[in-house]
Amino acid sequence: MSHVPTHVPFELSGAELRDAVVQYATAPIYHDNLDWLNHDNPYRRQLRPQVLPHLDYDKVPGRENILDYTSLAVQRLLTSIYEADLVFFPKSGLEGKEEDFRAFYSPGNRALGERIRPALERYAFGFLDHEVETSGKWTAESLDAYLDSLDTSGGEEPSPTEKAIRNSSDPQRAARMWLVQFAPDFLSEASPMMRNVLGYYGPAQSEWFKVVIDEYGYGVHDTKHSTLFERTLESVGLESDLHRYWQYYLNSSLLLNNYFHYLGKNHELFFRYVGALYYTESSLVDFCRRADRLLRDVFGDTVDTTYFTEHVHIDQHHGRMAREKIIKPLVEVHGEGVIPEIVRGIEEYRALLDVSDFDFSEQIAWMDAQPELKKLHGPVFEGLKQGKVDAPVAHLVEPRGELSNTHCHEGDELCHIVSGTMRFESGFGSSLTLQAGEGVVIKRNRLHGANIESDECVYEIHSVGDYRKCLS
Repeated sequence: MSHVPTHVPFELSGAELRDAVVQYATAPIYHDNLDWLNHDNPYRRQLRPQVLPHLDYDKVPGRENILDYTSLAVQRLLTSIYEADLVFFPKSGLEGKEEDFRAFYSPGNRALGERIRPALERYAFGFLDHEVETSGKWTAESLDAYLDSLDTSGGEEPSPTEKAIRNSSDPQRAARMWLVQFAPDFLSEASPMMRNVLGYYGPAQSEWFKVVIDEYGYGVHDTKHSTLFERTLESVGLESDLHRYWQYYLNSSLLLNNYFHYLGKNHELFFRYVGALYYTESSLVDFCRRADRLLRDVFGDTVDTTYFTEHVHIDQHHGRMAREKIIKPLVEVHGEGVIPEIVRGIEEYRALLDVSDFDFSEQIAWMDAQPELKKLHGPVFEGLKQGKVDAPVAHLVEPRGELSNTHCHEGDELCHIVSGTMRFESGFGSSLTLQAGEGVVIKRNRLHGANIESDECVYEIHSVGDYRKCLS
């Protein structure tokens, strides 16, 4: 089976697609924010519509480019489109947000989102076609051997994410940034999974529903898994309203969450979801055990890790259930022809986990390196003046309070302040104050933003490509 849904006549491309994307994203609920945070309003999510007309959504990027800005823009768009299927309300109630509520769930917003969704999914997930190969003859016996061979325990070696947090110059800041990345998934936990509970397909459907019931705390709100995660966030000083930290979500965090919505929304990919479900439930046992230990090491006894310890218990059961009660019966009923899709779901999810580990560890390294990157501004700027690199430059003049909502660049850039004061944001809890004559090296694909803290700020952005060339 093809990874991305077959190209159909109604699918948009080229200028028509760009126009449709812009039409969707120019709704007021998607405009840039005046603050770094969204305050208890799940309908507002910043899509930076002013940039979207200049992006090319047609050519599917390879893995080497999956973390660039176009991909981030696509993941933000897809998150908004998928979540229009879900019910969200502010914790403080709907009063004062009724207009945003109606706009987000309006037929027009949903129809515009569905119009662009297939093309955006092709862009977002098409790279996986080159990452995973499941050809050859698969049998029930070879599937069993393959599942037995998977190392879902994680081994003894710490993951890149664990290393990034433990070795960070500010482990608590890094750990908070890490917890923020789970919010799109954990605060509406099992919502993508629910997409495959509806319908009619026999005993496996009831087994899948049992997994969902567990995630929802058997109908007891205090034990619902998303409630447990809210307590984890609050125990380390974070707020728990949905998408408060939208501007700090990394590309790969949205990619992982959107992948399950993608599989659940497109039911032709049902068996792929079966595989991804099995691997998720099986590997979460070790992941959650490690997360519990990591958070306690970083924050001490004040952190509430019940969310993770509960999963250590329940996901041992879920992993067995997914294999014995869902995968095995489905293969028996529908034949060995579905096995390649089950395997593909596992392998695609594993590939996405690698992308996520890399993205997060690079972001923490980037946050930690801010003082050094500020010092590097001088030598890099001097190299530019000497003509070592012919770098295009953008000259900008912005007033007090002007907020550059978070984004990234496809190559290294140099921010140079001519006059005024800028607060440069490189992640949650990580910022620099830049004055006239100062600046910072902005690394490729690293999430960042800026706010003007003087009456006026004049600054330059030099697109240097690779900043090291300015130092040679």
